[in-house]
Amino acid sequence: MEGHYTMREAAKIISVSVRTIQRWDKAGKIRCIRTVGGRRRVPESEIRRILGLSEKRVIVGYARVSSRNQRDDLERQVQAIMEYASRLGYELSEVITDVGSDLNEKCRGYMKLLDMVTEGRVGRVIVTYLDRLTMFSFSILKRLFQAFGTEIEVINSRERATREELVKDLIAIVAHFANKLYGRRSHRYRKLIRGVKQLVSD
Repeated sequence: MEGHYTMREAAKIISVSVRTIQRWDKAGKIRCIRTVGGRRRVPESEIRRILGLSEKRVIVGYARVSSRNQRDDLERQVQAIMEYASRLGYELSEVITDVGSDLNEKCRGYMKLLDMVTEGRVGRVIVTYLDRLTMFSFSILKRLFQAFGTEIEVINSRERATREELVKDLIAIVAHFANKLYGRRSHRYRKLIRGVKQLVSD
């Protein structure tokens, strides 16, 4: 994960005053983040940028489908991302792919993307549709990425989730909370999940 420095530490490394960094922050010349307590911190990547030591950040694509029978759609997403990057002159490093719900914490591609972003290695993430990256709280994810210097670029503004994907996400949400309420092995848990599956299949 990227390191962060106090204003005093950053000022010492850059050889300027704390007041100068404060002015830069207000003018948008340096990107500072805020701690939970409201303290400003300077990301290591910003210090390296100002000192002329910044490493080149990569541009990656991310494509996802919910099930293996949507492989054709996954390939279309990858192709669309590659064509989009080529058209804009982007040097695309790779396209990370996943098969599974974005609510699944075991999606290896998504975990890999998060690691790359929080390590300060990614400058831009390209997705075909907003909901390919996340179905929920996109604004929060976008803000998190921006804190690490990563921009999210969405090719198509509208959402594209299929009914099958929405059903799987709904069941995943119900299963998550039912597990917390009753436990996965309880009769109530199984009854609730069966009821939801029957309801959405009608």
